[in-house]
Amino acid sequence: MPEVVVAITGASGARYGVRLVEALIDAGWQIRLIITGAGAINLDLECQLTPEDLGKLDGVTLEENDNLAARSASGSAKIDAYVVCPASGTTIGKIAAGISDNLATRSALVAMKERRKLILVPREAPYATPHLEAMAKMSAWGVVILPASPGFYHNPTTIEEIIDFVVARILDQMGVEHTVGKRWSGDEV
Repeated sequence: MPEVVVAITGASGARYGVRLVEALIDAGWQIRLIITGAGAINLDLECQLTPEDLGKLDGVTLEENDNLAARSASGSAKIDAYVVCPASGTTIGKIAAGISDNLATRSALVAMKERRKLILVPREAPYATPHLEAMAKMSAWGVVILPASPGFYHNPTTIEEIIDFVVARILDQMGVEHTVGKRWSGDEV
């Protein structure tokens, strides 16, 4: 079974991370879930969930963000993809600077050093110049920068459809077959 690390950090947008976890479970992926302290606050505020609630889902292993000996921190662990969703500006800055002071940043740096798929989903607006520079630098290194910027050409009528738009793009980048959201056919115009 394919395995992914999903980190939910302190940017608003925990709902994107939760929906991503649900979609990956549906696709049969094993998930190593990391939730930072600030990520847990937003998870509660936005979703009324705790990290432990998500850790109880089938296929999810909750890893402690301060455990640098966890499986997600090892380059020898064969993990297929790493997604930071949402990615706070602080987390983006740390990763770009090579700072691995917690499991979320360490696992992202492991993905980079092992040349594995790493997707960062920033959700802040506007972006500070240091964060823009960090994202540009990481993009040049092969990291996928996928802002949580939903489109509206599919005429969403619910928040869930807006969230699914972004989650579908993440799944596409991972090569995951899914039915999340509508695909453009070209016949819409």
